[in-house]
Amino acid sequence: MDLKTLRAVNPSEYAEAADGYRAISDMADAAKDRIDKQITQAMQKANEGEAADAALKQLAKLSGNFHYTQVECGLVSGALNGFSSEITAPRRRLLEALEDAKALSYTVNADGSVVYPAGGENVLTGDEIPGGTIKGNTGLYTPGLGPDTAGLHSPNPHRAKAQDIADRIAHALREATEIDERYSKALGKLKAAPGLTVNKKTWGDAASDASAVRSAASEYLKDDIPTEKPPADRKAWWDSLSKDQQEEYLAIYPDVIGNLDGIPAVVRDEANRENIQLLIGKLSERHDEKSRMMLDGLELIDNQLRNPDPKFPPMYLLGIGDEGGGRAIVSYGNPDASKNVSAYVPGLGTSLDADFARNDLKRARDTAKEAQFYDPSTASIVWLGYDAPQMPASEVVDNADVMSMDDAKAGAISYNQFMAGISATNENHDPHITAIGHSYGSLAVGQAAQQQGGIPGADDIILVGSPGTGAHHAADLNVGKGHVFVGAADNDPVTKLPNHNEASGIFTGIAGGGSAGFVLGGGMAGPAGALLGGASGAVVGGIAAYEAQDAQTDPNEIWFGTDPASEEFGAHRFRVDDGPRPFVDGQGPTPAHSNYFNPEKDKESANNIALIVSGNSSEIQLERPR
Repeated sequence: MDLKTLRAVNPSEYAEAADGYRAISDMADAAKDRIDKQITQAMQKANEGEAADAALKQLAKLSGNFHYTQVECGLVSGALNGFSSEITAPRRRLLEALEDAKALSYTVNADGSVVYPAGGENVLTGDEIPGGTIKGNTGLYTPGLGPDTAGLHSPNPHRAKAQDIADRIAHALREATEIDERYSKALGKLKAAPGLTVNKKTWGDAASDASAVRSAASEYLKDDIPTEKPPADRKAWWDSLSKDQQEEYLAIYPDVIGNLDGIPAVVRDEANRENIQLLIGKLSERHDEKSRMMLDGLELIDNQLRNPDPKFPPMYLLGIGDEGGGRAIVSYGNPDASKNVSAYVPGLGTSLDADFARNDLKRARDTAKEAQFYDPSTASIVWLGYDAPQMPASEVVDNADVMSMDDAKAGAISYNQFMAGISATNENHDPHITAIGHSYGSLAVGQAAQQQGGIPGADDIILVGSPGTGAHHAADLNVGKGHVFVGAADNDPVTKLPNHNEASGIFTGIAGGGSAGFVLGGGMAGPAGALLGGASGAVVGGIAAYEAQDAQTDPNEIWFGTDPASEEFGAHRFRVDDGPRPFVDGQGPTPAHSNYFNPEKDKESANNIALIVSGNSSEIQLERPR
């Protein structure tokens, strides 16, 4: 990038080239949609057998090729637009400096140095002070300060003017060189070899390509994304962009736009369908356990997106990421167009893995389908936007002491941000919004509800399988106690966790009873008696200590505050099935904890949840509080 090159650069030519790549990207996107939404679906309905399966496989491959073309050409377009935009300023400054030199009759050499004429008078000899050639300062440009500051005070008046022009030229060239190198490096990564096969490795390369373009264009685009502003302001920002600008952000920053609360659901879904491919490609190149489990979850979600079940509402991928234990936000039904929107927060042991993709997505899907029976304008969301404690519910009874409120408090902030985005983008005048928390997720929802102003837009709150919310009364949740609904199965031990004093008594009793039993048993029957006595003593001691502490504490208190199913809490307790008994019915320690949303296993609970979500809470079946 020398003076001649920068002067000759025409930024509009790069913008036109960007438009060409954008047109190819759009055509590839349209072709992919036609394959997925028209040709493939028509073939699935009309044909069966090995030939049809083979054809569908080829169509899926073709769709993947078009998708890759869409993504890569979008990145090329973004990089070219970025270069066109950024190179304009240094080129303008160069041309202005050259015009100033021409007006003063100075000569500018090919290397950017400036020749200035004689001028001024030597006070000693009376002769005219000769002219000269001066180079610009290649460091940061400060007007009036060149490399030879003494020359600024030269009696030759042309010297300081020439130095200023040379400095401006040098600064423009230095900035243009940095821009050119940055975008050239990014564009170099976007070259594809002939005969390219689109697979996980290819998408891994695409993720690297996207990262390179994001890095190159960070000054051009990312600084303008209002990540620090509230969702309503982000919605206004997005709406203010032209279609071309929106497409450029989607191409270069799908990970940011797709996870930005306040961006419309359709846009987030488009961005995240691209982003999930990039994540799958990136994680497929890693071999650690966390990446493998996350990859399993991503591939299952991607498969559901590619092969939607027509019996259920359409999927919208509102968030996806690999930070922490993974992030995934999936809606069944369009949350912007629906009058009723629910957002369910999962709990203990939840992370972005195969179990989440199978079970937690099913809960949201079942809720959407059941609620749409009462009102078709309903969307149901599963929100994994935080790190839940990584302990399965089957272990919580024995490990309650390790659970804290920290994860829930952190999740509450993110959840409220998301819910503010739902309110900002919903197209209805007064949408009916329901916050749902299951297990530890009910604590996160409870913490969100207790923040100043409550959960943005929430009309109703549903708590199922809850170990407590940190609140003493339903009225503390900022929707009015008449709008708080609780489902607690009698055989769900998570809803009956001991409070801290009771738990302390249990552990103290176990230790004391076990120790005493060990000593007495050993004295009576040797080592075998010691082992038997220790075990028996631990059980007896734990029970005795629990009963002693229970007699001294509030029976309505459980691990995280007042039992939401208790009369003291003041919520509506809706009817649910008692569920299988722990261990006794052969389904493990906490089978009833997972059935609340399942219409096959607990029709009554699933129906009550659907009634509340659809705005028909007056029709639910109630159960007496504890």
